[in-house]
Amino acid sequence: MPFDLRARLDERRAADLYRQRPLLQSPQGPQVVVDGQALIAFCNNDYLGLANHPEVIKAWQAGAERWGVGGGASHLVIGHSGPHHALEEALAELTGRPRALLFTTGYMANLGTVTALVGQGDTVLQDRLNHASLLDAGLLSGARFNRYLHNDAHSLSARLDKAVGDTLVVTDGVFSMDGDVADLPALAKVAKARGAWLMVDDAHGFGTLGASGGGVVEHFGLSQDDVPVLIGTLGKGFGTAGAFVAGSDDLIEALVQFARPYIYTTSQPPALACATLKSLELLRTEHWRREHLARLIAQFRHGAEQLGLSLMDSFTPIQPIMIGNSARALRLSKMLRDRGLLVTAIRPPTVPNGSARLRVTLSAAHSEAQVQLLLNALAECYPLLEPEDA
Repeated sequence: MPFDLRARLDERRAADLYRQRPLLQSPQGPQVVVDGQALIAFCNNDYLGLANHPEVIKAWQAGAERWGVGGGASHLVIGHSGPHHALEEALAELTGRPRALLFTTGYMANLGTVTALVGQGDTVLQDRLNHASLLDAGLLSGARFNRYLHNDAHSLSARLDKAVGDTLVVTDGVFSMDGDVADLPALAKVAKARGAWLMVDDAHGFGTLGASGGGVVEHFGLSQDDVPVLIGTLGKGFGTAGAFVAGSDDLIEALVQFARPYIYTTSQPPALACATLKSLELLRTEHWRREHLARLIAQFRHGAEQLGLSLMDSFTPIQPIMIGNSARALRLSKMLRDRGLLVTAIRPPTVPNGSARLRVTLSAAHSEAQVQLLLNALAECYPLLEPEDA
């Protein structure tokens, strides 16, 4: 029998890798209702607490009144409206680049950019732990595709020696499952020396890193010459939805002409762009959000280390607790949920085999008291795992 989907599903269940969708019945925030249960959430990417901000909501409402609720067409037909254009200009200013280009999702931004820049006869080199959208883009581009060791400029250098054609080096800025930051100065140095372009997907860095929230490139003080292609998403630190690419005039114009996921997709609702413009304003002016978030990160890491938990090397809001076995990670997640805390267990294939974890994410909307509640619950639950589990 072809397409034996039931067997595939049963196999995933047996391996403790079956995924289910929790039903969110409240707005995003630290306090949520999921599947009818009131919980304190430590698993969303709303790092600055802007997803349910009243001023952002008002901006969306006002945008809908002025511009309606749908984009209506692709950007190249009649879907590129005033708010889209204003947001692109604001994002270009944030990144210090001549232009920026809006995409409907981060996945589409990555897919569109990579496939527009390289193809048959070219080379794309990617970090082994890059996001799935980047890896898929590399495979679909038709270019010679290879992965270098995680965050390892020497490994990248060895692969660049074998590169052919135009060469694109691709990395996450902040790695979404580990929370560590790419060594961009070293990667940029190696790429420039070989005439390759460096593309950074800074989905998890914008808003949280850099003096003004400009992300990992600003954090390291790098220029457009160092990182010619910069990707950002708007559904995390910005609290809204969508994505953008920032770079030179030629880069953006090339994407307008050749990036199929941009050309053949209806634009995002103009009202959404209005909301993002407001969130961008808050991101740049309310510095207390990043300062408070930094204090929460330090509080959590100090408390977790005192408990003997295995953390990743991360100074970002992403603070994974390494467990190893998928079943054990699920068990610890359930024990926390029984105590009113929502922390998602991340399992293969999202992460490598044997590296299941609880992915704790912190937000400027959390309080120190809520972080302490999580630490208290971990102190109670973690020892309940069997000795070999811990």
